[in-house]
Amino acid sequence: MTEISKLGEFGLIHRLTKDIEPKNTSTKYGVGDDCAVLHYPQKEVLVTSDMLMEGIHFDLTYIDMRTLGYKSAMVNISDIFAMNGTPHQILVSIAIGKRFKVEDLDEFYAGLREACAKWDIDVVGGDTTSSRTGLAISITCIGEAASEDVVYRNGAKETDLICVSGDLGASYMGLQILEREKAVYYSQIEEYNKKVREAQAANDKAKLAALRAQRQTVEDFQPDFAGKEYLLDRQLKPEARGDIVDELRKANIKPTAMIDISDGLSSELLHICNQSHCGCRVYEKEIPIDYQTAVAAEQFNMNLTTCALNGGEDYELLFTVPIGDHEKIKNIKGIRQIGYITKESLGCMLATRDDNEFQLEAQGWNPIRDEK
Repeated sequence: MTEISKLGEFGLIHRLTKDIEPKNTSTKYGVGDDCAVLHYPQKEVLVTSDMLMEGIHFDLTYIDMRTLGYKSAMVNISDIFAMNGTPHQILVSIAIGKRFKVEDLDEFYAGLREACAKWDIDVVGGDTTSSRTGLAISITCIGEAASEDVVYRNGAKETDLICVSGDLGASYMGLQILEREKAVYYSQIEEYNKKVREAQAANDKAKLAALRAQRQTVEDFQPDFAGKEYLLDRQLKPEARGDIVDELRKANIKPTAMIDISDGLSSELLHICNQSHCGCRVYEKEIPIDYQTAVAAEQFNMNLTTCALNGGEDYELLFTVPIGDHEKIKNIKGIRQIGYITKESLGCMLATRDDNEFQLEAQGWNPIRDEK
């Protein structure tokens, strides 16, 4: 393992980016100078940025550096697709502590570049620095769209259909599984350490020898994730839904409003309604939920609809389309109509399976308030 300090900043940058070749004509110059040079003639430039903090947005107990790199890129790429744009470049800034080695960053960049390769995105720069408080990642994604193609959150109109891609709640249930197994692992470590302290206090050499023999078994704890792979992938390795954007374009459908579901369906839908000055009516029975999500929610004794509404990190697309596009939407696989836009005075309502109505509340994840 190579210490990062031995390479220095420029040596590290060279190692991580030396074989990056630009794929986009808009990338005139990438890594290697004070700035990247980008060229977008007669296009709107889309720019988004996300910061991911260790202990808040991710936990290295159960995500490896390669997967973290992949996820860090995808959550930014998703924002460009949510504007109906095409992503082209990203900049990556990382603050790293002394416990990380060069090989750890090799893995991070391998995952990052795997995500970028899926959508022909160029890595064009960024920064590296030291951290005394854990790993911090900041990524900026740059894309483009024609002026007439950009979709904002504020364009929803009364009678528009509300649609979502994929299924919801899976990522949240994946997180619950990971957190449960993490708690089991640390409880075993704590129990082991307690026994060691007791043996030391009693000067019981035989017991200490037996505990030393058990140490590797405790450290090598492996949770049983059989049958839960889909939920874990949705949490650890989400996919930006550029495929849905492509399908909408092929069907000649332009959403009137769109957002990606990072903080939960209820929160994102309220963003659209607040900015579009409208209300909505969503049907509980129409919210798409995978079978594995339902099974996990039952095991954790959680309300399934609450998980789907408020879980977050699904990175599916939530969008509205004119009612006239109803037949077109029906023919696109992976899209579900879950309700419609109403007058602002009617509020934002959830119609339940038993014909009751409740007001939607923004109960999704809040990065300022909550921790993962």
